[in-house]
Amino acid sequence: MKRKNLLIAIGCAILMLSVVVSVRTARSAHQILGPAQANGLEFLQTDLVHVGPQNLQVSLPLSGSLRALNQASVKAKVSGEVKAVLVREGATVRAGQVIVRIDPTEYQAKAAQARGQMLAMQGQFQNARQTLDRNRMLVAKGFISQAAFDKFQSEVDVARANLDVGQGGLAVAEKMLADTVVKAPLDGMVAARAVQPGEKVSPDMRLVDVVDLRFLELEAPVPMADVASVRVGQMAELDVEGAGRFTGKLVRISPAISDGTRSIMVYIRVDNAEQVLRAGMFARGALVLGQRAAVVAVPVSSVRTEGERAFVYAIERDTLAERPVQLGMRDEAGGMVEIVSGLNAGTEIVRNNFGMLRSGSQVRRVKA
Repeated sequence: MKRKNLLIAIGCAILMLSVVVSVRTARSAHQILGPAQANGLEFLQTDLVHVGPQNLQVSLPLSGSLRALNQASVKAKVSGEVKAVLVREGATVRAGQVIVRIDPTEYQAKAAQARGQMLAMQGQFQNARQTLDRNRMLVAKGFISQAAFDKFQSEVDVARANLDVGQGGLAVAEKMLADTVVKAPLDGMVAARAVQPGEKVSPDMRLVDVVDLRFLELEAPVPMADVASVRVGQMAELDVEGAGRFTGKLVRISPAISDGTRSIMVYIRVDNAEQVLRAGMFARGALVLGQRAAVVAVPVSSVRTEGERAFVYAIERDTLAERPVQLGMRDEAGGMVEIVSGLNAGTEIVRNNFGMLRSGSQVRRVKA
């Protein structure tokens, strides 16, 4: 029993000795580290940036889908059976090119019938006019009465009216016959083919969609608060999904406010001579409202705010310092903001937002 108590006492003594050693080691480590190093901050080179002159632009964010400036949905003007569709989706067409043929048999017959009726009426008119010319001499000599002559004059007028009706009927029949041959209304590309050979079509039935991709437009809403800054002719920089960056120009501003959104639609025209873009692509970008050259600017992410106070963290002699600044114009697209006062070009500042840091801390630069 005594031996057991002795072993327990020895174990407790060893445990207490270990605790004392650990405490002394920790105190020694704190003394070696020192308060200056304990408060130090380490930054990657990518976390810091030197302030320098920048070219800034005031811009208004825009987004929307591109649409073709010129496009047409070609529709049937007459009814009948489709004999041939000469184009498919993606095909390039020229204005006046035949794209669809409708069975012309019925309209050829109607045109021939109208032509025959017109020729008959033309003959009647010529006979009535010749008769009138002969009777004009007779009434001058007193061989026929004036009343009889007036009757012949009326017959000529009726024959002339009938001839006009016949000519109009022939023109309508020939127009319907010509409409059985459907032509492209503009230069462009076939976007959709809605009919196939053998189908029956009726007037106003959609046949083929043609779009001209040389010029596209972005329709985008602008909030009422920014409308006063928008002008026709301003440039826009657009990032089109899947196609890259393009430049456009504001060409039109809607005169009316859109219901519900309280915004005004603007239209940005984009040249697409190489036809890289397609109608319906989504674009996001900015309308350039103004520009400033060679101004002191910093990344927006480097600016901290407390109420109405703005400041940045500067590195001066490897020490972190808080520097109050006055902000100017903001370049939303470039992610930069002008510094009107408070910083000089060449000052090194903290680029990224690490939250609130302790001013006066020692700064060390480390490699990634």
